[in-house]
Amino acid sequence: MHLTRTLAAAAVVSGLLAAPVAAGTIVFNTDTSDPQPKAAFEAVVKQFEAENPGVTVKMNVYDHESYKSSIRNWLTSAPPDVALWYSGARMRQFVTPGLLEDVSALFTPETRVQFSPKVLDTVTVDDKQFGVPYSYYQWGLFARTDLLQKAGVGDIKTWDDLLGACDKLRAAGIEPVDLGSKDLWPTAGWFDYIDLRLNGYEFHTQLTEGRVSWQDPKVRDVFAHWKQLLDHQCFIKNHTSLSWQESQSLLYQGKAGMMLIGNFITQGIPADAAANIGFMTFPTITAGLPQTEEAPIESINIPTGAKNKADAMKLLAFMMRADVQTTVNKTLRQLPANNQAQVSDDRYLKAGAAQLGTAVHLTQFLDRDTSEDLATIAMKGFQEFMVKPERLDAVLANIERARKRIYASN
Repeated sequence: MHLTRTLAAAAVVSGLLAAPVAAGTIVFNTDTSDPQPKAAFEAVVKQFEAENPGVTVKMNVYDHESYKSSIRNWLTSAPPDVALWYSGARMRQFVTPGLLEDVSALFTPETRVQFSPKVLDTVTVDDKQFGVPYSYYQWGLFARTDLLQKAGVGDIKTWDDLLGACDKLRAAGIEPVDLGSKDLWPTAGWFDYIDLRLNGYEFHTQLTEGRVSWQDPKVRDVFAHWKQLLDHQCFIKNHTSLSWQESQSLLYQGKAGMMLIGNFITQGIPADAAANIGFMTFPTITAGLPQTEEAPIESINIPTGAKNKADAMKLLAFMMRADVQTTVNKTLRQLPANNQAQVSDDRYLKAGAAQLGTAVHLTQFLDRDTSEDLATIAMKGFQEFMVKPERLDAVLANIERARKRIYASN
C-alpha cells in the first residue's frame, strides 16, 4: 500500500495526481486524516490489494477542510480514480455538471436490496446511482443522565419537556445545553431539528432546495421556538468562542447537561464518563409528523475523468460488500449503509440503528442538503441570532437575498 502524507494544499495534490501512474494503479483521494478514519481506510486498501493482485491503490490523504475546498478543482483539472464524498445535495452538485461517473451497473437486483430506499435515494439522480454509500451515523441529544437525574429531569419527549429540563438544570447550577458555535455548523443542528419537528420533512426539503423563502412564516416559527430556548437560558454562555471539540469537554466533565450532535462525539468520551452519557432522540414539537432524523451518509465515488475506471469499479464493488462495511464501520464507530452488515456492539450505535431504522425520512444536515454558499451564510446568521435575537429580521433578509441569488431559477 502506498500512502502519501496529509496534503493541505490543492495545488500540491494536483501536481501529484497529474504525474503518470502505472497500469493497475488506483489513485484514491480521501479526507481520512483523523486517526480512526485513516486506520479504517488503510485496512480497506490492504485487504483490497490482497484480493486483487496486480492492482495498487495510491492514497492521497487530505485534512477535512482542504478536501472540501479543493475537491471541485481536482475533479475538473486532475481527477483521481476514486474519491470519498458526501451523499445527497453535495453529491448532486458534482453530478449535474458531469463530474461524477454513473455507477448504476453495481446496483444489481442482488445488491440493490442491501440498501434501504431512503439510503439509496441519497446517491440517486434521475434513477441512476453516482456513488456507493458505505457509512452513516445518527444525530441526537447526548446527555449526562446523572446530572439530569440530580436536577429532577425525567424523559425528554416533548418540546415542553426540553424547556423544563433547561429550567431544572439551570436551577441546579448546571449549564443545560452544551454548544460550540465558533465552528458555525453546530447551530445548524438546532435549526434543522426544530424545523423538522415543527414543519416536517417536505417543508424542510423545499427550504433547503431553495424553493421556499427564508422569510416564510413557517421559518419565522422555527426561530420563535429557538427564541424560547434562549429565553430559558438553555445554552452555555460562551458558545461563540468554543469549537465543538472544546465544548464537548464540558459534557464529559459534567459541567453541561446535554449536547445536540452526531455520534462522532462518542469517539472522545472518556472511560470514566461513558456510563453517565446517554443518547436521546430530539423531542417532538408537532404531534403526528412522520419521523425524520439527521443521518449524514458518506459515499465513495468515481470521477468522470478517472483514468482507471475498470479497477475503480472493483474498489466500489468491494466497498459495497456487507463484510467490508462491517469492518470499516467498526473502526469508524459508525453505522454500515449495507443493511446486511453487522452493527458494532456499541450501545450508542445500537441506539442510532434503532432510531434511524424507524425513521420515515433521513436528512443529510443543512450544510450538505443545501448550497454550500447558502449554508455558510445561513449558519453565520444562526450564530448571530443566538447572540442578538433582535437581529432576526436582518438575519432572515440576508439569507433570503442569498437564496434568490443562488437559486435564481426558483
